[in-house]
Amino acid sequence: MSPTQEQTSELNQAQHWNHVRETVNMLYLAICQIEATLSDSNLSVQTLTNSFTNLANHTQSISQQAQQLKAAEEVEAFKVDIRDTTAELQCNISASIQAFQFYDRVCQRLEHVSSSLEKVSSLLESDKKLEDPQAWAGVQQQIKSSYTMEAERIMFEYLMRGGSVKEALDIYKHHFEKEQNENSANDDEIELF
Repeated sequence: MSPTQEQTSELNQAQHWNHVRETVNMLYLAICQIEATLSDSNLSVQTLTNSFTNLANHTQSISQQAQQLKAAEEVEAFKVDIRDTTAELQCNISASIQAFQFYDRVCQRLEHVSSSLEKVSSLLESDKKLEDPQAWAGVQQQIKSSYTMEAERIMFEYLMRGGSVKEALDIYKHHFEKEQNENSANDDEIELF
């Protein structure tokens, strides 16, 4: 009895499957998650630093102006200044809140890395699962389904097909920025995490 075309295809896939290659792909995924998190966190910290510096400067400026008021016409000019300053303060507060929201993403990503490494470790510990392509595929599916951002899923798929870390990070960055731009165009309100 000769094997069917489907059985032959499965046999060829099984012969080309290698747990070492799968482990390397999963480790590359962890590296990408960490690198993307570090890159995004630097931007977020810079935003927070700038926002709080501006908030401090504006507060000090208002205080100094209030102390120097003497005549009624100065009060009217001060009111205009306060309106302009509060508008700038609101922008800085909004930027700060968005930067704080990044903390939630950092936690999620690092949780994904931790969970992924734990799942891979459990496969590596079991001789039976170590050589089982279905066990590896199951772990990969669990990891992929845990992602909430499309950019992460795209990065995952690229790496699982054997793509490089650098290219995966470039792809992630492109899709992440696209998602952020779409979200900011759709959201006028700030959503607290």
